[in-house]
Amino acid sequence: MSSEKQDARADAHPPTNSAAVLDIEHALVADDPREWSKARKLVVVVTVSAASMIAGLGGNIYNREQAPRHGWANSSISQIEEQLHASSGQISLSLSLFILIQGGVPLIWSALSEFWGRKRVYLLSTALCTLGCIVAALSKTISVLIGMRCIQAIGSSAVISLGAATLADIYEPSQRGTMMGIYYSAPLLGPSLGPILGGVLTQGFSWRATFWFLAIFVGTCFLLFIPFKDTFRRERSLVYQAALKRRLALESAKASEASSLSQVTAVSRIVPVRDEKSKTQATVTDDAPDAIDTLARDRDLEKQQSPVQDDVEAPLQEIKLSLADVNPVKPIIHVLRRMNNLTILTASGLIFAFSYSIAYTCSRTLANEYNYNALQIGLILLSFGVGSLFGSVLGGRYSDYVLRKLKARNGGVSNAEMRLESTLVPMFFLPPSVIAYGWVCERHVHVSAICVMLFLAGFFSICIYSSTLAYIVDANTGRSSSAVASNSAFRGLSAFIAAEVAVPLQVRASQHTLCAPCADFLQDAIGDGGLYSLWCGLTILSELLILLVWWKGGAWREKWERKERGASQS
Repeated sequence: MSSEKQDARADAHPPTNSAAVLDIEHALVADDPREWSKARKLVVVVTVSAASMIAGLGGNIYNREQAPRHGWANSSISQIEEQLHASSGQISLSLSLFILIQGGVPLIWSALSEFWGRKRVYLLSTALCTLGCIVAALSKTISVLIGMRCIQAIGSSAVISLGAATLADIYEPSQRGTMMGIYYSAPLLGPSLGPILGGVLTQGFSWRATFWFLAIFVGTCFLLFIPFKDTFRRERSLVYQAALKRRLALESAKASEASSLSQVTAVSRIVPVRDEKSKTQATVTDDAPDAIDTLARDRDLEKQQSPVQDDVEAPLQEIKLSLADVNPVKPIIHVLRRMNNLTILTASGLIFAFSYSIAYTCSRTLANEYNYNALQIGLILLSFGVGSLFGSVLGGRYSDYVLRKLKARNGGVSNAEMRLESTLVPMFFLPPSVIAYGWVCERHVHVSAICVMLFLAGFFSICIYSSTLAYIVDANTGRSSSAVASNSAFRGLSAFIAAEVAVPLQVRASQHTLCAPCADFLQDAIGDGGLYSLWCGLTILSELLILLVWWKGGAWREKWERKERGASQS
């Protein structure tokens, strides 16, 4: 523990010989969140972790595995179809849109958080999600339910993307792996607990009870965020500072233009016009505003603002940015144009898509081949959630250990790519776990073997994923929320493609009551063994991408950092 504290101090106070470039993460701020007490930081982690379960619970508390194929009159799907007169396509749409929106909207939430701060976004998003849950519980038509599911997805997507950015606000890089693992363990339980809670509530009450439960849970999270102390500091946000620089440049240009015009007007009033010489003077005077305008435009406005970089406090007190200054696209472009980010986000998306696919297809296998009901399926899937939880916590701690070890070996100097070395061990075990799970399901062996394989697949996949998530934060100093939002978009799109895109092809039409997603089609066409042999190949591909970033990521990242520094200084 003492070594962790020493590393944290070293991160907080970098050596002067390496301080040629200002580290925006360690800019001086009032009430520095990284100086908060351990207990205060832990309260932040617990609050954000609890709220991050909203996304997993909302997406899985009523689900396709509760299909009416086995005559379960109390399944949420069958009740919604009967009471709201919904078609199978509409049910499929309500589930698919939730996943897709939940992946894309964090791009907007992250941009807003760079101006409003984390707390206001948390409050707005949880209030929006609570409203969506209440109206969904009271809905009388399927159209209203689909609309409210979209509202729920918009509201629930904020915490899962901003949670990692909040942890980056309060912890040094050498501590982030452990804390990211602890934080991410809560949302990993959502997909496992959701089917259990959904099955119990639906069979005990009705499908509306699932949304009332969500409304109470999200409302409680809203109340927890009211006394929440915001961790965001404008001085440490590259996105905010870039917007501030644009506003200051605009204000400076306007002030220069106004000053130039006033000076020219004053001079033209003083100079008399008498003869031809005077007329020439007058002509020059008339042209002067254009010349002064040209000079004002040609000035290096950033050199005028050099004090802003040294002392951010003064301009922040004088100028307040508004929503008009929010540009959610530009920060994302800054993240995605770096090859190291694009590569690691692709790898991370593949791993998340696998996790979503295995939870979904396992539900179908247990329902179709083992005749399990929704509650039994949820209990089996809990083994995947428990494995993911252990993988997140232990994988995060191990990544911090590897980072500290490599940093000490490198003379106290670290880089973001060092953390990825911690993924080498689980990389050896993930593909065998994936293919073993597929063929255990294919042969319909005892369910205990499925539980073991689910635990191992969850453990090794999330062990890798937690390290890549910490790397995404470490490699994007000052843009952590935009980077994590990009990760959410990649994983949401990947999960959508993996398990939620409806296709008209059906191999066994008699077994399908819903529009068959791609995962269903592949599962029926080639079986679990063939499907997860394919996923084994995709997980190997994701591991190769991570190794590529481990090898070349530092050079790619430094190349773009030099370009960005050169652009800001020109």
